[in-house]
Amino acid sequence: MRRAGDLAHAATWPGSGAIVVAEGLRKRFGGTTALDGLDLEVPRGSVTGLLGPNGAGKTTVVRVLATLTRPDGGRATVAGFDVVAQASRVRRIVAMAGQFAAVDERLTGRENLRIFCALSHLPGRQARKWADDLLDRFGLSGAAGRLVSTYSGGMRRRLDLASSLIVAPRVLFLDEPTTGLDPRGRSEMWDSVRELAADGTTVLLTTQYLDEADHLADRVVVIDHGRVIAEGTPGELKSGIGGEQVEVTVARDRDIAAVAACLQRVTATVPAVDRLQRTVSAPVRGGFAGLAAAVRELDGAGVAVQDLTVRRATLDDVFLRLTGRPGTAGEAETPGTRASR
Repeated sequence: MRRAGDLAHAATWPGSGAIVVAEGLRKRFGGTTALDGLDLEVPRGSVTGLLGPNGAGKTTVVRVLATLTRPDGGRATVAGFDVVAQASRVRRIVAMAGQFAAVDERLTGRENLRIFCALSHLPGRQARKWADDLLDRFGLSGAAGRLVSTYSGGMRRRLDLASSLIVAPRVLFLDEPTTGLDPRGRSEMWDSVRELAADGTTVLLTTQYLDEADHLADRVVVIDHGRVIAEGTPGELKSGIGGEQVEVTVARDRDIAAVAACLQRVTATVPAVDRLQRTVSAPVRGGFAGLAAAVRELDGAGVAVQDLTVRRATLDDVFLRLTGRPGTAGEAETPGTRASR
């Protein structure tokens, strides 16, 4: 097992291809099917974003791969080790950070990291040095002697991420790591994740923020009802539904159906509907020519439109078209805990 000082050499691990492989994973909780024959591959050294609506199975997948939940069927391996039969081997090479920072608010940042180093059986001198190195790396040196209870949400989350790296994991599972953070805190976490990936750590990231996956992920996997329904790079997924989208916003719920019918006639595709935002969108060709055609159709139907625009496709469009739901809510599953502790 690698120790603290080996993190800078993470990219030297041998082999290539998929480091995480899941085949036909199944898991039920009472009468609820969380995973329904899910297949997944995570390329070595990548940041893979796992997206899905509420209850899609995102957190369950991560907990199975981190050996925290035993699957009812199927098989999964991490770096070639079976997550059930060789769970202890898997735990030595993975770490997990959940939606809530698992640090002790009654201790200082430095004390938290030194305790985690001790639990990982690092020698005292090495533990002290590694704790200070991690605090510096995550921009927490200036607050190292302060109680964690005085930290901001972003600082706590970065401290939690730092503690996940005590044993320099080959694979890091991040379960919605920026939930509840302000824009600055999210940006700081994004920078930290990018640095980890640059060092060679494989990251599997679940997130409720589609722009987060767009900025961070080399590859995106969309799951729904416990199965993978789409995967590819963010660019591939966006181009798959059309490069540009016409989006219509109405003031009244009763106009949504009429707008959807109009756009379907213009674009020859079934529009995506977000009833919460009262928007209807569909791929359009020809830029403003397509926009003009949509305007004529809507005007002819006598629909009262609040806003109409043509814009580039986003992962929100992909998510809405694939699942029929906007990708803005987190998943109500049991929060994960760190697997390597």
